[in-house]
Amino acid sequence: MSGFFALLDDIAALMDDVAMMTKVATKKTAGILGDDLAVGAEKASSFRASRELPVIWAITKGSFINKLIILPFVFLLSAFSPQFIVPILLIGGIYLSFEGVEKIIYTFFQKEHRAVDFNEIETEEALLILEKSKIKSAIITDFILSLEIIMIALGTVTNYSLLIQVAVVSLVSIIATIGVYGIVALMVRIDDIGFRLIKISENKKGLVKTIFYKTGTGLVWVLPKLIKLIAIIGTLAMLLVGGGLFVHNIPSIHDFFHFLPNIISELIVGLTVGFVAYLLWKGLMIITQWKS
Repeated sequence: MSGFFALLDDIAALMDDVAMMTKVATKKTAGILGDDLAVGAEKASSFRASRELPVIWAITKGSFINKLIILPFVFLLSAFSPQFIVPILLIGGIYLSFEGVEKIIYTFFQKEHRAVDFNEIETEEALLILEKSKIKSAIITDFILSLEIIMIALGTVTNYSLLIQVAVVSLVSIIATIGVYGIVALMVRIDDIGFRLIKISENKKGLVKTIFYKTGTGLVWVLPKLIKLIAIIGTLAMLLVGGGLFVHNIPSIHDFFHFLPNIISELIVGLTVGFVAYLLWKGLMIITQWKS
């Protein structure tokens, strides 16, 4: 009987350690989670209202699959080939920086490539093709951000047993996915809440009617502005995360920018890496077209 209670004590102690370290790891990843939220919201916005939630659900499922792939891969990599972790993170940094720079160039210098208005697409087939393309892009970006979140979380529990590492990093991954895309789903449905409040106000009187109506119209008004702001923040987040992966993993780059605040150095490096990657990609496209 004493052995049974000892087992319960061990389980309780393990759960305490997991809860404590999950809290620590979540705090450590708070910054990248904020970036993930901005990027996720930017990727999930601009769809037709009737398709927003199905699209977000598709991206959420993709995010869970990403983490199911990343978790065992990272644990094995950390145990047997840790020297490959930084190069993999840098490849992700190149992709994020490229996406950020590409978005800026398309927005300001290539107006014909500006974001497609889903409401202008007439055929269901064309709509589904474009949706799948955006969902794929969002899931790829989520993969890179998830990889960094998991690596940061793992770094906080390297001195603990493998069981605690697996439990903590897995919990952080679940919290990240549910938290990020749950908030994204709420954000893109703000206008629905607004219209609902306006509808409710029709059956109210006096001050209550005014409060419901003003709040509803305010929410409807703010959504387009919020989506534009999210697009800006999401692009900035991709550049900061991409640049940050270089600044924090290559000592020479970190030392070169040591006199600047982190956010400035990360932005400069993100823009530089992204611009070089964009030029190389464009050059490759030109060569491919020329050969064909």
